[in-house]
Amino acid sequence: MVRVVLPQHLQTLSGADAEITLSVALPVCQDSILNALESRYPMLRGTVRDHLTRKRRPKVRFFACQEDVTHEASDQPLPEAIASGREPFMIIGAIAGG
Repeated sequence: MVRVVLPQHLQTLSGADAEITLSVALPVCQDSILNALESRYPMLRGTVRDHLTRKRRPKVRFFACQEDVTHEASDQPLPEAIASGREPFMIIGAIAGG
């Protein structure tokens, strides 16, 4: 089981807690986590990544083991600590402004 931390706006939209656990297909990567997330919470489809292109939406960031993995290939396997559930995969709504 993979632990996923959701930002407040996705918690509100989905009715989920701040941290959820998901059964994720191997290899555990950004794509497989987001597939599991959208499968369990269909109301989140299109919020983290575009419906058609499946690319990450602007102002959404991903962190694994306290490292920003936002710009890594979405099919690149994540660290074992994420796959085993020891560390959470974090989805963060980026803050913008002046």
